[in-house]
Amino acid sequence: MIKELIGNKPSIDYEKEIIRLKEEMNAVILAHYYQTGDIQELADFIGDSLELARKAKESKADVIVFCGVHFMAETAKILNPEKLILLPDMDAGCSLADSCPADKFTEFKNKYPDHLVLSYINCSSEIKALSDIIVTSSNAEKIVRQIPENQPIIFAPDKNLGKYIASKTGREMVLWEGSCIVHETFSDRKILELMLQNPKAKLIAHPECEDHLLEKAFFIGSTSALLKFVQTDPSTEYIVATEPGIIYQMEKAMPAKRFIPAPGEEESCNCNNCPYMKLNTIEKLYLCMVNRSPEITMPEVIRVKALRPLEKMLEMSN
Repeated sequence: MIKELIGNKPSIDYEKEIIRLKEEMNAVILAHYYQTGDIQELADFIGDSLELARKAKESKADVIVFCGVHFMAETAKILNPEKLILLPDMDAGCSLADSCPADKFTEFKNKYPDHLVLSYINCSSEIKALSDIIVTSSNAEKIVRQIPENQPIIFAPDKNLGKYIASKTGREMVLWEGSCIVHETFSDRKILELMLQNPKAKLIAHPECEDHLLEKAFFIGSTSALLKFVQTDPSTEYIVATEPGIIYQMEKAMPAKRFIPAPGEEESCNCNNCPYMKLNTIEKLYLCMVNRSPEITMPEVIRVKALRPLEKMLEMSN
């Protein structure tokens, strides 16, 4: 049981209370793979951005409690305007989304009036509203391959994912210069040292990583693809180059295998935790359900504009 302790006496049994509140509110808890293990254990569904968007769209609950970051909860609101969407910590943002402000992107987009705008789902609702199609790391390649070859493309906001998809599809794309702090700060030197120290370990990486790391990777894929890979691959050791929260599910699925988090540049840390994802805690999850706040809201005009490219994504992903 997950409890808050005051002295030696248990005060709040968070697990029990969250389950009770969920039933009382007719709520569903969605959690990203990068959340802490205790939150993943309480979630009704755990997934990557595409899987969570689908679950949000399909949900019959009155309340969606989104244990992830702000853009993910916004996506749930765009798809479910009538539902109450809660985020345990409103400061749980995203460095990649922040790297693409709507006013600057509008200026950028206006330079390429004949281009189709594909935006990675890791962006604000305002950027989604300026886009033609939303993509995720799971479906970006599939969607790009469906676009006529004579149609020029802007890809935003992640330049590393854009470069990777361009290399896979052979398509030239105009890239917005955005990136994720987690996937851009893996240490090349430390990873090479890990590979030498663990010669049987396969390096697996998320496509948001930089070129120099992807070139060394045995397998590249979305968070869910990485999880599926380690369950079917015969190897027993892996160096995992993405946010280490996914290792919780990897170890649950394959307890006999060994998973090594890829290290970042900081000398004091051997892994790359997302500081935004880790803002959500069990206590904040409980409090947001008790208070029905913080609530995700947005102007209806933005929501309607952002809905179209999200629905286009879901249609083209089937």
